[in-house]
Amino acid sequence: MFSITVRDHIMIAHSFRGEVFGPAQKLHGATFLVDATFRREQLDQDNIVVDIGLATQELRLITAELNYRNLDEEPEFAGVNTSTEFLAKVIADRLAERIHKGALGEGAKGLAGITVTLHESHIAWASYERGL
Repeated sequence: MFSITVRDHIMIAHSFRGEVFGPAQKLHGATFLVDATFRREQLDQDNIVVDIGLATQELRLITAELNYRNLDEEPEFAGVNTSTEFLAKVIADRLAERIHKGALGEGAKGLAGITVTLHESHIAWASYERGL
């Protein structure tokens, strides 16, 4: 399996509901490094996984939708604990939607899957992996 990874970051504010979250139940900020890894079994006709420039551009468009937002105030996240794992899935699903619409070009039709990893710090991160 071949893969490439592109990276961006987001800075968000949010709060959680539930005793398991302790002090994070209060409004707090988080900065995440966001890695999007694209996988395929065979390289395309240009011997690449996917156009890195297009992959970077599409990831940036998605992260821009979340960056500098208080997720507690976003209607689509009303009543949702926007955990690191949950946000990784949101970003992966948005990337998949763009891929299916052709935003990464014809070569992206051969992609097998993507993984989005959000790094909370240098010692903790979460990922979501999905097929395409």
